[in-house]
Amino acid sequence: MPELSIAPSLLDTAPSPNPALPQWFADCATAGWRTFQALPVPSVKDENWRYSNAKRIDLAAFQRATPAAESAEAEAAAASTGLAETAARFVFVNDQLVSSDTRALPEGVICETLTDALVKHPEAVQQHFMRREAALGSAKFAALHLAHVQAGIVLIVPKNVVVDLPIEVFHWAATPNAAIFPHTLIVAGENAAVTVVDHYRTLGDIPAFSCAVADFVAQPGGSITYAHCQELGAAATALHLSSTSAHRDARVKSFQVQLGAAFSRSESISDLLGENSRSDMISISLPVENQVVDQRTLQHHAAPHTGSDLLYKNALYDTARTIFSGLITVDEGAHYTDAYQTCRNLLNSEDAEANSMPGLEINADQVKCSHGSTSSPVSDDELFYLKARGINDGAARKLIVQGFLEDTLSRLDHEPLRHLIEERVESKLETIAA
Repeated sequence: MPELSIAPSLLDTAPSPNPALPQWFADCATAGWRTFQALPVPSVKDENWRYSNAKRIDLAAFQRATPAAESAEAEAAAASTGLAETAARFVFVNDQLVSSDTRALPEGVICETLTDALVKHPEAVQQHFMRREAALGSAKFAALHLAHVQAGIVLIVPKNVVVDLPIEVFHWAATPNAAIFPHTLIVAGENAAVTVVDHYRTLGDIPAFSCAVADFVAQPGGSITYAHCQELGAAATALHLSSTSAHRDARVKSFQVQLGAAFSRSESISDLLGENSRSDMISISLPVENQVVDQRTLQHHAAPHTGSDLLYKNALYDTARTIFSGLITVDEGAHYTDAYQTCRNLLNSEDAEANSMPGLEINADQVKCSHGSTSSPVSDDELFYLKARGINDGAARKLIVQGFLEDTLSRLDHEPLRHLIEERVESKLETIAA
C-alpha cells in the first residue's frame, strides 16, 4: 500500500524560483528565506511583542497553499461580492488568480498581478518592492513573505491621472492549513489619485494563515485611499504589514477593518517624507469570544510641515483582547509637525481586556503632537435608556457600538467604500447581537 504524502510545513518549505521572473526577484526570495531561518521567533520579552505572543503563529501547522479544487474556486469567486462599480477587480484563491477584470481602468494605468508586473515592468516593481524595513517586530514574518510571495497586484498610476472608481481585490484561503502571501504595491504618480480595497477571507472556519504585505508610495501631490477588510474565519491567523511613503503634498488614507481570525496582528508604518504630506490611519476592530487583535503603528515625520492623524477604535466582547502600541517620531528639522494618535476601547464584557501603549519621540521645535487612549465599559445609563424603550440588550449594545464607531467611518470620504464597510460591520454586529 503506497504511503500517503504529507505536505511539508512552512518551516521546511524553501522558495521555488519561477524561471520566467527576473533574477533579482529570485535572489530576493532566497535572501528572504535565509533571513527567515536566521531570525528567532520574537519572544515575550521583545518590547514590540509586549502583551502579545508570536508563538500564537504556529508556522509548523501550515503549508504553502496549493491550487484549490475547481469547485472551491468557483464558490469563492461567487462569494466575492463587494462594491457595485469598480475600475478593476481581482479574485485570488490559494494565491492563484481565478478572475480579473481591468476594462474600466483609465489609459496609462498599470494594474497587473504581481507575476505579470514582474515580467512586463520589472524595473518599476524593483524600485518600490518591500523597500521599508519591518521595524515593528515582525521582520521574521516579513522575510517569510518575501520568500514565498506570488499573489497580489501592482498598481502604478501615472502623473495627473485620477482613477475615479475603486480597485477591488479578494484574497481567499480555501483549504485547511493553507498559508497565503498576498502582496499589494500601489504607486500614485505626481498629482494622481486612486482607491483600493483588499478583502481577506476563508471558505468556512478553516485553519489558515494570511501573511500579507502592502506598500503605498504617494509621489508629490499624489493621493491614495486604501481599505483592508480582514474577515478570515474564526480558526485563522492573520499577520498583515503595511508601509506608506508620502512625498511632498501627498495624501494617504489607510482604513483597517478587523472582523475575523483567532489571532490577527497588523503593523503599519507611515513615513512623511516631504513637506505638506499627510497620513491618516484609521481602524475598527470587533473581536469576540477569545479573539486577539494586535496592532502596532509608527507615524514617522521626516520633513517639516507634515501631518498625521491616527484613530483606532476597538469594541470588545466576551474574553477578547486587543493590544495597541503606537509611536509618533519627529526627526530633527521636521518643524511644524502636526500629529495625533488616539486609541479608544469599548468593553462589552467584564472579561474583555484592552492594552494600549501610545508614545511620542520629538526632536524638533514648533510641533503639535498628542496621544491618548481610553478604555471604558458600555454606559449603564445608555443601556437603561434604550431598554426602557423596549430595546433588548443585544440590540441596545449594537446601537451603542454603532455610535461609538461612527466618527471613524465618517472619515472615509469615498461614499461607496464607506457604505461597503458599514455593511460588513453591520453584518458582524448582527451576528454578535443574535
